[in-house]
Amino acid sequence: MIAAAKPTSPQPRPLSLDRDQRGHLRRLINLAEQLPDDWSGMMGRSTLQEDFGALRFQLAYACYALALTHVHRLPAAPGLFREPFARLIEKLCSPDVWAYWHYVSTGNGVLNHSLGELPAEWNPVIRDNIMYSAYLQSAALLYHHIFDDARYSEPGALTLTLRPLFWGDGPKIFINDERSLSEHIYWQMVENGYLGVACEPNCIFQICNQPSILGFRLEDLIYGGSRAQEVTDGYLRAWAEFGISNEAGHFNVMVQQKERSLPSPPSPWSDFWLGALMHAWNPETVAQHYAVARDIWIRPGPADTAWVDLSQGFARAGLSSALDFGWAAVCASEVGDQAVLDGLLRYADARLHRSWDRGGLFYRRHDTIHDDEGYLAAMDPHSGNVLLGYARLNVPGGLKAIYEGQWSTARKNTPAIVSIAGRVDLEMAYYDEDARTLHWVALPVENEPAIIRFEVGRQPTAAGWELSVDGEVVCSSAGGGNPHINVLIADDTLSVGLHLSARTAIALRWY
Repeated sequence: MIAAAKPTSPQPRPLSLDRDQRGHLRRLINLAEQLPDDWSGMMGRSTLQEDFGALRFQLAYACYALALTHVHRLPAAPGLFREPFARLIEKLCSPDVWAYWHYVSTGNGVLNHSLGELPAEWNPVIRDNIMYSAYLQSAALLYHHIFDDARYSEPGALTLTLRPLFWGDGPKIFINDERSLSEHIYWQMVENGYLGVACEPNCIFQICNQPSILGFRLEDLIYGGSRAQEVTDGYLRAWAEFGISNEAGHFNVMVQQKERSLPSPPSPWSDFWLGALMHAWNPETVAQHYAVARDIWIRPGPADTAWVDLSQGFARAGLSSALDFGWAAVCASEVGDQAVLDGLLRYADARLHRSWDRGGLFYRRHDTIHDDEGYLAAMDPHSGNVLLGYARLNVPGGLKAIYEGQWSTARKNTPAIVSIAGRVDLEMAYYDEDARTLHWVALPVENEPAIIRFEVGRQPTAAGWELSVDGEVVCSSAGGGNPHINVLIADDTLSVGLHLSARTAIALRWY
């Protein structure tokens, strides 16, 4: 099922980011830069972190969105993405994100009542709970692959620590790194006959096993091997007993492990969420089932828009979630259905509480399910902060391209902006290999002038260089300069400092 990585070839000029796309990217960066355990703007109706909009999902898919945007739209600007990505992973390790497992691990709920009440478990990755462990695994390995940075491979790099103040006999510490965590998930897969690892006890969801498959593929790309191929082959054999989908063409949501039954009815979120992720390794199956989901769930809206009504399960639980809508947009972006994606985004912009804050675009939480006309009005933080931005920033087959290894070593080693000091948005950033020129377009956030310094690394072997700003050569290695542009050279990096007050096009050419 895995396509071989294609030979490196000249890359087309990446698409630039429009204002809305820059706004979504800024929202993700803003959330990443909040102080540790500051979840402002990220909390939904449920505060127990059990539901599908919990913090772990927002943080993990924010990582995915950053990776997709860097690879497909701003490939020469790792310095814009690296630290926000690492901050999101740090937040994923917060006990605020995973302490729910102590309670969920006991089971005895509707879907695992047959197991009785189980012993409570604090360690969130030791058994089951693929709805957390796979997201931490895949985010860490995605960071490693995208940035060629092995920080999460160090022993203890993903250690999870809970330090109670007034109870217990000391901190609870669970030591992990990207490889030990991936190995642990893999062996749980094997023990379950490749059907998957449970989320809640007894409940193996197809959806939350997809990130672990992505993680295995990233591990193969980083370290070598074919674990992803083994797991996907085994997955298809195991799910043949139940069917990845039902006779009507909907994806089956989950299997009760003990009962060997499929208790969950189809819903928009499950069809689109699974489709968006499985497309990375099984695009033919997803294309077939996406057409079914699109025709059943997506409805025409007013003024050339499209919308998806709220799943009744969410409504009955009082969660007022827009995840059906958000995942429909993400899936449409991944399979390349631009018409549906555009219709959904037009609907969101017109009716789902579009908002701006600190230069970031998001859709504000709204708990009323329908408006006075009967159309969807609900919005939740996961959809509003992450999913709609993910959809707008993605490209057709974006996750699939990463899975196939198209972010090659050669592409990662071309000249790039490796560090940025100051608050800035980028419209484009790419390296033109034929012209030996690094191009980027920078804008001040919220039109607020700022001093910005760009550090350029991975420079090619050259006799000299020249720097242009808005088409005018301002300084070069041959001498001369502009008093408003500061260029410093140290080791193998060249840094450019300037006062940024408006949209500015910068080009650094080597000769």
